[in-house]
Amino acid sequence: MPMGFRPFLHPLHDLLLAFPVALFTFALVTDIAYLQTAEIQWTNFSSWLIVGALLTGGMVLFWSIILAIAARRGAHRQPSLLYAVLIAIMWVAGLVNAFQHSQDAWSSVGVTGLILSIISTVFALAASWVAHRTVREMAR
Repeated sequence: MPMGFRPFLHPLHDLLLAFPVALFTFALVTDIAYLQTAEIQWTNFSSWLIVGALLTGGMVLFWSIILAIAARRGAHRQPSLLYAVLIAIMWVAGLVNAFQHSQDAWSSVGVTGLILSIISTVFALAASWVAHRTVREMAR
């Protein structure tokens, strides 16, 4: 790796981040599939995907808070704080979405469930984008 280019995240943290990104994205896809077909199994898939994203996302959130605290005075201070905030919003939106999906049939997805899935997915993707930038790129 060229000098001055250090990865923002530990590789294990990076691996854990991949799960909420993928699972929230696929939960959004299954919500759209449910709204198009009204096949109840799609809501079950969404619920399972959201729970998986919350479990791994919880570990990522915990690690990101530790990263933000540890980087209070370093070069990673601002990106680590932004990253932690994005992960926190992703996780809270996902938790509310899990409660929304625990309702019965049409009310489990509907407009509210779809919007929460979009929010969770967008913030997961945004956190991933922030995490994959290097220190030199952030300084520009």
